[in-house]
Amino acid sequence: MPEPTPRQLVLCGLALLGLVVLAVVYAARDEGVAAAPRGGPALEVRGAEAGGALVVHVAGAVRHPGVYRLRAGARVADAVRRAGGALRRADLGAVNLAAELQDGRQVLVPPRPRAGGPPVAGAAPAPGVPLDLNTATVEQLDELDGIGPATAQQIVAYREAHGGFGSVEELDQVPGIGETRLAALRDKVRV
Repeated sequence: MPEPTPRQLVLCGLALLGLVVLAVVYAARDEGVAAAPRGGPALEVRGAEAGGALVVHVAGAVRHPGVYRLRAGARVADAVRRAGGALRRADLGAVNLAAELQDGRQVLVPPRPRAGGPPVAGAAPAPGVPLDLNTATVEQLDELDGIGPATAQQIVAYREAHGGFGSVEELDQVPGIGETRLAALRDKVRV
C-alpha cells in the first residue's frame, strides 16, 4: 500500500475534525439536561432565550426532582417523564398532565394522601380546616364564599408572581379582593 500524501493527510484530518464538530453540535442539540450525578440533577439552565426552550422545576413525587430544560410547547407530562417519571405514591390525578409548560414555573407532583395522615398540598382540606393560600388550586379557591373563578385565578396568579403569600393580610393586594371580602375570608384561609 502506497504512503499517503501530505494532501491526503490534511483531508483526513479535516474530515475527522468535521466529525468531532458534528458530534459536539448534535450533543448540544439534546433538549435534556446532562446525566445527573447521584446527588441530584445536573443544572443546565439557559432559559427561554435558548432557541425556543423553557426551564421548569419538577418537584414532589418524581424519581429525579430538579430543574429541566424542555422544548417550547412541552406539556406537564413531558416534564414528569424528563424527571424520571412519577413514583408509585404519586397522585397524578392532582396534576393536569396536559397543561402546557411555562418558562420558570414549578411542576409539583404531590404524593397520594395516607389514610389518617395530614392533608397533602393541593388536596381538599378537612371540613373546618382553613385552606392554605400557598397550595390551594383554582378550583378549591373558587369554592370559598365570595370567590368566583376569575378571583380564584387572580389569587393563584398573584401567588405565582410573588413566590407565595407571606400572610393572609396580603390577600388585599389581589385585584378583586377588598377589605370586606378579606374580612370574610380571614377564618377560611391560612398561609
